Amino acid sequence: MSLSTPARRRAVRATGAAATFGAVLLAIGLPAGAATAGQAAAGSVRSAVAAGAAGSVRPAVAAGAAGTAGSAGSAGARVAARGVPETVNPYSPAYRHPYRHGVVPTLSQLARMRTWVRQHPVVPADSASNLVYGGGISGVGVTTGRAKVYLVFFGSQWGRKGTDRHGNVTLTGDRSGEAMYLQRLLKGLGTDRETWSGVMTQYCDGVPFSAQSCPADSLHVPYPAKGVLAGVWVDEKTAAPKTSNANRLAVEAIRAARHFGNTTGTANRDAQYVILSPTGTHPDGFNTPSGPFCAWHDWNGDGTLSGGAARSPYGPVAFTNLPYLTDAPVICGASFVNPGSPGRLDGLSIVEGHEYAETLTDQFPFGGWSNFQGLEAGDLCAWNSGPGASAADVKLRTGSFAMQPIWSNDANGGTGSCEMSHRTVLNRGIFNGGFETGTFQGWTTHGATSIVSTGVHAGKYAARIGRRTATAGSSSIAQTFTANGTRLSFWYDQSCPDTVARSWATATLTDNSTHRAVTLLARSCVRNSGWKKISSALTAGQSYTLTLTSHDDNDRKARDGSYLLIDDVTIG
Repeated sequence: MSLSTPARRRAVRATGAAATFGAVLLAIGLPAGAATAGQAAAGSVRSAVAAGAAGSVRPAVAAGAAGTAGSAGSAGARVAARGVPETVNPYSPAYRHPYRHGVVPTLSQLARMRTWVRQHPVVPADSASNLVYGGGISGVGVTTGRAKVYLVFFGSQWGRKGTDRHGNVTLTGDRSGEAMYLQRLLKGLGTDRETWSGVMTQYCDGVPFSAQSCPADSLHVPYPAKGVLAGVWVDEKTAAPKTSNANRLAVEAIRAARHFGNTTGTANRDAQYVILSPTGTHPDGFNTPSGPFCAWHDWNGDGTLSGGAARSPYGPVAFTNLPYLTDAPVICGASFVNPGSPGRLDGLSIVEGHEYAETLTDQFPFGGWSNFQGLEAGDLCAWNSGPGASAADVKLRTGSFAMQPIWSNDANGGTGSCEMSHRTVLNRGIFNGGFETGTFQGWTTHGATSIVSTGVHAGKYAARIGRRTATAGSSSIAQTFTANGTRLSFWYDQSCPDTVARSWATATLTDNSTHRAVTLLARSCVRNSGWKKISSALTAGQSYTLTLTSHDDNDRKARDGSYLLIDDVTIG
């Protein structure tokens, strides 16, 4: 969803439900006097925000979803059946830009919207605010592996590249220091026991369509492991366009995937690419009359992107359009939490945190978690517009950063609210241990990995790590879990036509509280081991990471490869 400019910032930040909802009503063009009744029906107010002050339902998924990055399939049909809001107010910034969701207009546009609303009475909408599961797009609802955030500085206008004493990329064209600030933020998430990231862990994959909660055995968004920054690329080959349409931004994200070596759908399964445009540019109309927003996120296969969907040979690619926000400091959150100079980049961390959290919980909209009005986890709490917590500083190992609250379905006994802190919800037990989903859902993969249907131990599928042909280096699969029993078991079958000095397989189990790793399978190389079982003791309730690895010497003369089959990973 897009993060819009904080219209009537002073009013939105006022304390009390009436002040807050009065500001929201003003922002969408409704009479301020409606606030009294509006605070008793907060969901109706949010519905009006989502619909741009007059909503209709667009009964279709993005037209380009199927055929650009794989078919949305039955999940897409379910999303279509649910319907997503379409803005009909011709003066809303979201009008005819359906990928800009939840937009709060600038003050000049507000007056035009208000006039239109007076002439077109609002139809009351469903008051439900809680997020529901969209069934997944291309098998994906939420980020289920380790989150990987890539910063892409788009265009030669960013200037010469350097490095500060902490290893952060610096850029001579970055007059406000946005590059270093974002790197520090993303390196810090998941450190110093911060609990803001815990809010997102309540959301999951693998639940029924329209579910509002996740059972203990579902696959949750994981807590970040010591930061989420996976890479930085300064794409300075050419200048960024003065105005880039949404398709061009998606294409840049796909180019970034190739740059970082993420050239498969598996490699992009838990990745998000933040496309940062340089100062003086207007990506998708940012900071112009046609684009009064601060940021938005989407994926390459959305057929409603301006310029159309962008075809990816690397599977679906999630990306964020993050303009140079200090070109529009007041309307994009400067000093929103910290007054004066200390808060000059508040809006940057608030906006990126908003889009990051929404990509985690709705990676390819609307396959993940959003409500029936099309609002996502960040939208319901943007610029302190929702009930519950307000924006505040979050302390990380890399510094303190202004962040906004995120919608929590399980707050207030399940009625939902905005939260800045939440206990971390851990995955209990091994998920998809038999690979019977036909995918690596629940597993983090690296290198040459595949699902096979021949030579399995039981069921229809098994995992293969490595290839039958020569492969360079190590490949692996891993899963972090909370033990719901006292014994871990798995079956393996090794094919290694070499010596252990050149090719091998290993298995390790790491206790995440002590960081102590136990070797379950020492380096071995057996030509045809047949199926063998390995077991290890666990402490119930403890968090562990199981890592299974196959290494090949890439002997192209012999043209043979080493691989490891894995099946039936269970806890008893």
